[in-house]
Parts: sequence; structure tokens; C-alpha cells
Amino acid sequence: MTDTIILLHGFPESSASWRHVTPLLTGAGYRVLAPDQRGYAADARPTRRRDYTLDKLASDVLALADAEGVERFHVVGHDWGGAVAWYLAANHAERVRTLTSLATPHPKAMVASLLRGQLLKSWYMLAFQLPILPELAVRGPFFRRQLLRSGMPDEFVDEYLALLRQPGAARGALNWYRALPFSPPSAVGVVRVPTLYVYGTDDIALGRAAADRTGDYVAAPYRYEVLDGVSHWIPEEVPERVAALVLDFIGTVAVDR
Repeated sequence: MTDTIILLHGFPESSASWRHVTPLLTGAGYRVLAPDQRGYAADARPTRRRDYTLDKLASDVLALADAEGVERFHVVGHDWGGAVAWYLAANHAERVRTLTSLATPHPKAMVASLLRGQLLKSWYMLAFQLPILPELAVRGPFFRRQLLRSGMPDEFVDEYLALLRQPGAARGALNWYRALPFSPPSAVGVVRVPTLYVYGTDDIALGRAAADRTGDYVAAPYRYEVLDGVSHWIPEEVPERVAALVLDFIGTVAVDR
């Protein structure tokens, strides 16, 4: 049976972030599922922040796998999608063949690094807790300029902003951050499935300290790849490299096991 890879996007992205990655994975013989996640999909934008806790977001992924008849899958997550992927691997290891996280460190590694520079990089997470103003900000020209300055390729910027301007989309996307008080790092324990972690040295949101500590929370085959000169937007910026790393890791683990 063909192995399935589930791709999980982050903020403020959509499934379009995998546009150039997916054909490379399917071309290698894998089945790929890349959903627009809760808050981003037009028919799935609940308004309460408690509806965006990691357990609920992970349940969406499991429901997708069940609907597609997939018992076990490889999961690849970027940004917030990486947080969901970590949760799945830690709490539903029986369903996850391999985990790949792009940019996002293990949650406990991130907390351990807050006083080592990560707190300054994460200021926006606190700002997003405010009502109304963040919704206005992420739909405006300032946010567009910030995305471009952070390294997001032009091709994707206006597409993502158009999504955020849809009714309820900005609130849904921001509720991932507003649900943080209800999804403590303790919800994600040690991961015991084969894990690939990929970090770009020009990441504006996530620091190297947490990246370097992530392997401390994986008790399984682990690979840590650092991409020099690559921004936070790894799947959009270097899709060929992403696909090559994922395919090589999955293939190597399959041989080793």
C-alpha cells in the first residue's frame, strides 16, 4: 500500500504553502494530503479560542486520516503545523510513521530557550492576544511589508493576505495563538517516533537556541538539518530541498526499521 504524507501549514499560510513540494512527493510515489486547517478553511472557522487547542487541531488531522482510510502516516508540519505535528507524534505515536518539523522546535525546547533570546523573537505572540487590533493589522499593508521583509517569496504573500481578508479567517488564524494558554508545553512530551527537524538560519521568528535543544526531546532516530541563509518560510523558499530531505529521511528510516 502507498504510504501517505500529511502536510500541515502554519500562520498565515494555507495548503498553498506546499504547492511546489507536493508534486515532488507524489512523483516519488507517495500519497499526499495537504488540508487547509481549522480557521483557514471557509467551512471550519469556529470563533472561540478554546476551539484551537492542540488536541482539537490534532483531532482534525486524525479525522482526515480516518476519512481517507489511512491508519498510519508520515506527518510534515511547518510553523504552527509543526506544533500540531509534534503533538501528534507525542500523543498518537501509533498513528505516526515519521515526524518532520520545519522551523518549529519541540515546545519544551522553545520554553527552555525563552531567556536565551526566544522571548524577544516571540513578542508578536503576546500582541496577538489583544482583541480586534491584530485582525486589522494582519489584513493591512504593514503586515504585507513584514512578510516580505521576513523572506516570504512574493508569489505567496498576496495569496495569503487575500485569505485573511475572508470573513472570519483572520480571527480563526489568530485564535491559534490565543489558545496558547489552554495548550501548555507539557501537553507535548518526549517523542518516540523517527524525527527530522529542519531549521533555517535566517528565521525571524524562531531562534537557534531552541533548535539546538530540540533533539533532547526525541527518543528515536533523529536528524537535525540546518539550512544556511534560509528564512522561516522553508516550504515556500526551498521546496526542492524540503522534498529531498523528507524523502531521504523517510527512505532511510524505512530501511533501518
